[in-house]
Amino acid sequence: MKVGFIGLGHMGAPMSGNVLAAGHDLVVHDVRPDAAEGVLAAGATWADSAREAGVDRDVVITMLPGPGQVEEVLLGPIGLLAGLPTGAVWIDMSTSVPAVADKVRALAGSRVTVLDAPVVGGVTGATGGTLQIFVGGATGDYLRVRPLLEAMGDPERILHVGPHGAGYTVKLMINLLWFAYVTITAEALTVGVRAGVDAATLHRSLLASAATSHFLERDVLSVLERGDFDDSFALALACKDLGLAVDLARQTGVPAEMSAMVEQIYRRARAQYGDQGGQLLPMKLLEDLTGTPVRLPAPQE
Repeated sequence: MKVGFIGLGHMGAPMSGNVLAAGHDLVVHDVRPDAAEGVLAAGATWADSAREAGVDRDVVITMLPGPGQVEEVLLGPIGLLAGLPTGAVWIDMSTSVPAVADKVRALAGSRVTVLDAPVVGGVTGATGGTLQIFVGGATGDYLRVRPLLEAMGDPERILHVGPHGAGYTVKLMINLLWFAYVTITAEALTVGVRAGVDAATLHRSLLASAATSHFLERDVLSVLERGDFDDSFALALACKDLGLAVDLARQTGVPAEMSAMVEQIYRRARAQYGDQGGQLLPMKLLEDLTGTPVRLPAPQE
């Protein structure tokens, strides 16, 4: 399959590498040419613009920071839409919103097929080709590109979740709930430790209860065991995603007070620790405010 890939950041670079490794003819583009060095060395071809990345391609994938970048790449002066041939498929794997893709679909008409397919799994999943992928669009179009998606994701966790926009929505709700886990776990652990319960005992008790979660079992351990607040996903991006989720709540008429509070906590962490700070830094807000780092003994080798 002739594939274009635009957006070679922390996620896009390994994802495009997996597309190439699966045997597809790959053309790539990024605003930073040096971001393509690895995949070009492996055999991909460089495109000088988003428009050029679409020429003669069966499918073009975008993996970009947010809706603004997606719109610019698709509809800008040298945008992708103008370069896509009739019958091509555009797959947006960014964390974005339906409105931008809707605008593209309205302009493209039946000439180009559009799918939203955001991902979960972080850099580790992108590198290992084990991402979860949530696809919105027509069933037939999803089935047509599924073999390509399997180059980047775990086949058991590539899901068709509904019509156009459903993939974006599912991804935003996943991120919203995950960031909420961060904030409430920080509070539960800090209150418990300050009230006199040993951190390891508290953590073990929570795991054994109905309050357990994947986050409590695995994700939080980077903080509790190593003081690592996970800079693989930046606070600036976390705030962007939370803002999109809260905006969606507003658009759907849902009074999402808890979601808005989580967004504000993340914005406070961003103001405190900077745009590039790690996504678990809201836990450090409580550490710094209360002088109570919550840590577990280092695991036995």
